[in-house]
Amino acid sequence: MTEALQIRPIRAEDFPAWKPLWDGYNAFYGREGETALAPEITRVTWERFLDPHEPVFALVAEAGGEILGLTHYLFHRSTTRIEPTCYLQDLFTAGPARGRGVGRALILGVYEQAEAAGVKRVYWQTQVSNAAGRALYDKVARHAGFIVYGHDL
Repeated sequence: MTEALQIRPIRAEDFPAWKPLWDGYNAFYGREGETALAPEITRVTWERFLDPHEPVFALVAEAGGEILGLTHYLFHRSTTRIEPTCYLQDLFTAGPARGRGVGRALILGVYEQAEAAGVKRVYWQTQVSNAAGRALYDKVARHAGFIVYGHDL
């Protein structure tokens, strides 16, 4: 990377650069075309990032005035800890910036934000087939061995 990479909280004026990354992230997980998220979900998600009363946050990776990646995370209570826990929900790097440390920098940025908030655990999930992501995750975290189940109501 020729320009210094900066990890920073998202700002309202970032929407035009954030949205294509958000769409790319969702497409990676099969949420595009017929299965795309409703525009209302994107709108409300964006508004939550900017609402100081919401426990949902976003960081972006920026270099040379260009946003190269995003991460979204939230703090929540846990039955196994007194302090809040941090769930890193979304992480995405623009195609041309992959393999250049953007994803790692975003994860470390979440670690810093969590530590500043008194959080002692950050966790996330990914698909078993996400080999590139898992290669990075194995370097910055420990795989806990859990299998995730879900049921939409």
